Amino acid sequence: MPKRILIGTVTSDKTDKTVTVKVERKVKHPLYGKIIRRSKKYHAHDEKNEYTVGDTVRIEETKPISKTKTWAVIDRVQASKGVAVEADLDVQAAGN
Repeated sequence: MPKRILIGTVTSDKTDKTVTVKVERKVKHPLYGKIIRRSKKYHAHDEKNEYTVGDTVRIEETKPISKTKTWAVIDRVQASKGVAVEADLDVQAAGN
Protein backbone atom coordinates (compact mmCIF):
# COMPACT_ATOMS: atom_id res chain seq x y z
CA MET A 1 0.00 0.00 0.00
CA PRO A 2 1.48 3.39 -0.95
CA LYS A 3 2.39 5.85 1.77
CA ARG A 4 0.40 9.06 1.88
CA ILE A 5 2.32 12.31 1.42
CA LEU A 6 0.86 15.62 2.63
CA ILE A 7 2.07 19.23 2.48
CA GLY A 8 1.54 21.52 5.45
CA THR A 9 2.94 24.29 7.62
CA VAL A 10 4.91 23.76 10.82
CA THR A 11 2.99 25.31 13.72
CA SER A 12 5.12 24.12 16.64
CA ASP A 13 8.66 22.82 17.11
CA LYS A 14 8.84 22.88 20.91
CA THR A 15 9.07 19.14 21.47
CA ASP A 16 12.29 17.22 20.91
CA LYS A 17 12.51 15.49 17.50
CA THR A 18 8.86 16.34 16.76
CA VAL A 19 7.09 19.08 14.82
CA THR A 20 3.39 19.80 14.62
CA VAL A 21 2.26 20.25 11.02
CA LYS A 22 -1.06 21.86 10.06
CA VAL A 23 -2.46 20.50 6.78
CA GLU A 24 -5.28 22.44 5.13
CA ARG A 25 -7.65 21.19 2.46
CA LYS A 26 -10.52 22.84 0.63
CA VAL A 27 -13.90 21.11 0.44
CA LYS A 28 -17.23 22.09 -1.00
CA HIS A 29 -20.06 22.53 1.52
CA PRO A 30 -22.61 19.78 0.87
CA LEU A 31 -25.68 22.05 0.98
CA TYR A 32 -24.56 25.59 0.17
CA GLY A 33 -21.78 24.79 -2.30
CA LYS A 34 -19.33 27.29 -0.81
CA ILE A 35 -15.67 26.24 -0.75
CA ILE A 36 -14.50 26.05 2.87
CA ARG A 37 -11.11 25.25 4.42
CA ARG A 38 -10.69 22.28 6.72
CA SER A 39 -7.48 21.72 8.64
CA LYS A 40 -5.92 18.99 10.71
CA LYS A 41 -2.74 18.85 12.77
CA TYR A 42 -0.28 15.98 12.60
CA HIS A 43 2.75 15.21 14.77
CA ALA A 44 5.70 14.41 12.52
CA HIS A 45 9.14 13.02 13.33
CA ASP A 46 12.03 15.49 12.85
CA GLU A 47 15.23 13.60 13.70
CA LYS A 48 17.65 16.56 13.56
CA ASN A 49 15.31 19.30 14.87
CA GLU A 50 15.98 21.26 11.67
CA TYR A 51 12.47 22.56 10.88
CA THR A 52 11.09 25.73 12.47
CA VAL A 53 7.71 27.41 12.82
CA GLY A 54 6.43 28.73 9.49
CA ASP A 55 8.26 26.24 7.25
CA THR A 56 6.19 24.50 4.59
CA VAL A 57 7.13 20.82 4.67
CA ARG A 58 6.18 17.48 3.11
CA ILE A 59 5.29 14.69 5.54
CA GLU A 60 5.05 10.97 4.83
CA GLU A 61 3.04 8.32 6.61
CA THR A 62 5.22 5.81 8.51
CA LYS A 63 4.85 3.03 11.04
CA PRO A 64 3.94 4.33 14.52
CA ILE A 65 6.90 6.03 16.18
CA SER A 66 5.02 6.91 19.37
CA LYS A 67 1.44 7.18 20.59
CA THR A 68 0.68 10.25 18.44
CA LYS A 69 3.46 10.17 15.81
CA THR A 70 2.81 8.20 12.64
CA TRP A 71 4.28 10.74 10.21
CA ALA A 72 7.85 11.76 9.33
CA VAL A 73 9.08 14.95 7.66
CA ILE A 74 10.58 14.27 4.23
CA ASP A 75 11.85 17.72 3.25
CA ARG A 76 11.27 21.46 3.31
CA VAL A 77 9.20 22.86 0.45
CA GLN A 78 9.51 26.51 1.46
CA ALA A 79 11.34 28.18 4.34
CA SER A 80 9.62 30.54 6.72
CA LYS A 81 10.16 34.26 6.21
CA GLY A 82 13.62 35.38 7.28
CA VAL A 83 15.22 31.92 7.32
CA ALA A 84 17.69 31.02 4.56
CA VAL A 85 17.59 27.59 2.97
CA GLU A 86 20.74 25.83 1.75
CA ALA A 87 19.74 26.36 -1.90
CA ASP A 88 19.33 30.11 -1.30
CA LEU A 89 22.79 30.30 0.23
CA ASP A 90 24.33 28.56 -2.82
CA VAL A 91 22.66 31.05 -5.18
CA GLN A 92 23.91 34.00 -3.13
CA ALA A 93 27.46 32.59 -3.05
CA ALA A 94 27.43 32.05 -6.83
CA GLY A 95 26.24 35.62 -7.41
CA ASN A 96 29.11 37.17 -5.43
